[in-house]
Amino acid sequence: MRRLAAAALIVAMHPAPAAATAVASDPVTLPPYVAAYQPSTVDERGLWMIADEEERRLRDSPDVLRDPALNAYVRHVLCRAVGAERCAAIRLYILRIPAFNATTYANGMMTVWTGALLRLRSEAELAAMFGHEFGHFERRHGVADFRRRRTTDDVLAWASILGGGRDLRTVMIGDVYRFDRAQEREADLLGLRFLAAAAYPVSAAADIWVRVMAETDATAIGRYRKPDQRFTAGFLATHPTNLTRATYLRAAAAEIGDRGSAEAAAYRAALAPWLPQFLADQIKRNDFGGSEYLLTQLAADGWTTALLFARGELYRERGHPRDLVNAAGFYRDAIGHGDAPAEAYRGLGLALLRSGQAEPGKAALREYLARKPDAGDTPLIVTLIAS
Repeated sequence: MRRLAAAALIVAMHPAPAAATAVASDPVTLPPYVAAYQPSTVDERGLWMIADEEERRLRDSPDVLRDPALNAYVRHVLCRAVGAERCAAIRLYILRIPAFNATTYANGMMTVWTGALLRLRSEAELAAMFGHEFGHFERRHGVADFRRRRTTDDVLAWASILGGGRDLRTVMIGDVYRFDRAQEREADLLGLRFLAAAAYPVSAAADIWVRVMAETDATAIGRYRKPDQRFTAGFLATHPTNLTRATYLRAAAAEIGDRGSAEAAAYRAALAPWLPQFLADQIKRNDFGGSEYLLTQLAADGWTTALLFARGELYRERGHPRDLVNAAGFYRDAIGHGDAPAEAYRGLGLALLRSGQAEPGKAALREYLARKPDAGDTPLIVTLIAS
């Protein structure tokens, strides 16, 4: 009887996860949008209060990039992706975090991380990310997930009284994470509709995850681990696997068909002033394999000064004897372009010194100080030259 009562609780209080929304037959027509939505339930008001407090903290955070030009461009892509009416409900923040991510909160706050901006290749790919995040917001996934988890806690509390046992707890917990994965899939497919309505190529969404998988594999190989891409998500996974996402997004995009331009050149131009900083942040992650893959992808149209300098820094930081030789070559190639930063001479000098080439290394360091006499590390460099 206790088991029957526990099963009844599951049926009554914990319905099956909602099925992921299929791509509409007319993907260009978006569903109606309710503007100026206000929280109406206790759950919504609680989540909005938490989100409002987080936004107050974020507004004063030094991690927020406030450059007017970059913010205006990124917001332009957001508004094109979801439409002006929906865009008006979003406050967008660019966070200087070198990982690949974006987030959406229940109150309309959205963040995009600089690591994502570095890895994306076009406006269409940025729009795909924004469409996914806005899909979460429009469908109130945060509220649904909160309710699901709270209901699970209630059921498990009653089950412990009624003697539901370990198997019941396992089923309930697994159901929560299946629900999370279903929400992610729904947001992915809604993102395709936003891409189609904005006349961006919908294949851009799958392209993102193909490269994410390749970078993940490169990171694993660089750390002497075996790459691991699979279709089946882990029991406690909140997202579908990257391989699963790439597969169903590619299939759905084929049904819709590409249209419009990805605007890759416009994206590169808008990100160009910030590329050196984003690359420097990536190099500091101590991920040689992933960073080398990323640099190679960014250099698909040619090795620019910024990419060569970053590659020199990457190899010098790892510091194997052969890496120092390669790093010196990358620095020299960057300097040969004629627009290299003074730090390229610093990197060249340090790489040569560590390779046992004292005099050429000191000459490069002298050139560094001549080009940047107010450098913060001047005492250290002077000491190295004199030693």
